[in-house]
Amino acid sequence: MTEDGKLHDEAEDIRNETAEEAPELQEHDRFAELERQLEEANNKALYAAAEAQNVRRRLESELQQATSYAAANFARDMLAIKDHLDRALVAVSDELRQDKVASQFLAGIESTSRELESVFTRHGITRIQATGEKLDPHRHQAMVELPSTDVEPGSVIEEMQPGYMMKDRLLRPALVGVAKKPD
Repeated sequence: MTEDGKLHDEAEDIRNETAEEAPELQEHDRFAELERQLEEANNKALYAAAEAQNVRRRLESELQQATSYAAANFARDMLAIKDHLDRALVAVSDELRQDKVASQFLAGIESTSRELESVFTRHGITRIQATGEKLDPHRHQAMVELPSTDVEPGSVIEEMQPGYMMKDRLLRPALVGVAKKPD
């Protein structure tokens, strides 16, 4: 044991002997012990309050995320309907568009497609820009490489299926053809 340790132990022994005979020293010791316990209880209370606040913040964040993206699966399903409407409209010939009955039918399909786009916009669903952009693996899925001298390799030159975002989340990547150097 070191010299300091011996001195400390001797001082403690003397203090304890004296405390037995001096009630004010016992009271002081009891008061010091209560202060230590109070400080410990305050620290535990502060820790518990901080932990409760962290849990509350995490739950609020999870609730906000769940609320914002609850419709994501439904939106993905609606994208297939949008694709079918768009393909139907592209497949219509100019001759069929001139027919009076067919043109009224097509006007209804076009109106439905516009309304679906309006609903998408209201719910934060946007089409991903693909053609002319650099390939972004977070938004585009390359399906084929096409030789091209017109654009820089790695640029999207064809969109096979549009991609969509819901706010800041990817609903579906755009299926694209990417330029490569000719052989």
